[in-house]
Amino acid sequence: MVQSIDTLTLDDARKMVAAGEDKAREIGVPYNLAVVDAGGDLLLLVRMDGAWRGSVDIAINKAWTSRAFDMPTSKLSGMSQSGQPLFGIHATNDERVVVFGGGVPIESGGKIIGAVGASGGTVDQDVEIVTAAASAFL
Repeated sequence: MVQSIDTLTLDDARKMVAAGEDKAREIGVPYNLAVVDAGGDLLLLVRMDGAWRGSVDIAINKAWTSRAFDMPTSKLSGMSQSGQPLFGIHATNDERVVVFGGGVPIESGGKIIGAVGASGGTVDQDVEIVTAAASAFL
């Protein structure tokens, strides 16, 4: 029996990235925005003019982390502090795990079908941008 897997599409990714770009222009900070599909594979990456080159991998890894653990990266932040149950998780998966805000999973029909990540400003700004991007899917 062939199993069908629900996943984000390139069109979905484009809509989310466009919404994230709009929010980034609104706050005046250029951003890197990444969208991954249900398997955690990169669908789309946009580096806005002037966005930090060093934030490209961070945006991608925030999206990947959100999909890999099916939760916002901000939720991992508290659980990964010294003395907490996930302390050291950031050093796993070839140090790809991001444990601060800016990545969120995308859900449809009770299933995680991908994720989006944003990097380019403060963590609070990253959360604001990724929230705007994710809202474009809903």
